[in-house]
Amino acid sequence: MQDAISNIVNKYDLAGKYLDITALNELGIYFDTGLDRVRVSEIINSQASNIVKETSAQLYDEQPELLRPGGNSYTTRRYAACLRDIEYYLRYCSYAIVAGNNNIIDERVLDGLRETYNSLEVPIGPTIRSIQILQEIIIETVYVNKINLDKKDIIIQPFEYLIKGLSEQNI
Repeated sequence: MQDAISNIVNKYDLAGKYLDITALNELGIYFDTGLDRVRVSEIINSQASNIVKETSAQLYDEQPELLRPGGNSYTTRRYAACLRDIEYYLRYCSYAIVAGNNNIIDERVLDGLRETYNSLEVPIGPTIRSIQILQEIIIETVYVNKINLDKKDIIIQPFEYLIKGLSEQNI
C-alpha cells in the first residue's frame, strides 16, 4: 500500500526528476491534513461496529426487499456476508483516509470484485447505496464528535473513489 508520500516520490523517481513545487505542494497538503486524517481514523476505529450496524439498518429500511425471500440478504449467511462487506468497505476507506491515497482500494477491493460479485449475483445498486450511507454516517459522526475538519474531502474522496470504481464495472 502506498501513501501520498511514497506515491509522489515514486512518480518523480520513475521520471528521474527532483521534487518540484507541485510535488512539494502535494506533500504540504498531505502533512497539513495529517492530524485530521488520524482523528477521522480514530473515530472510525472506535465506532466501526456502530457505523456498520447503522449503515445496514438504514440500507434495509430503505430497501427491505433485500431481506425478503429472493433478496440478496435473505438467509443468515447472505446477511452476514453483506455486513462483512460493509465492514470491508469501511476499513479500506479508513486506510485510504490515513494514507491520503486510494491505491489500497484498487488493490484490496476493486481488483477481482467484479468476478466475485458476478459469481454471487450481487446487485451493485444496494452495494453503492451502502457505501454512500457509510460516508454520510462518518461525516455526521465526525461533526457530532466536534472535530472541525478543514476539508470534508478527506472523508469523501475514498468513498467516492470506491463508488465510482464499482459503478464503472459491469457487474
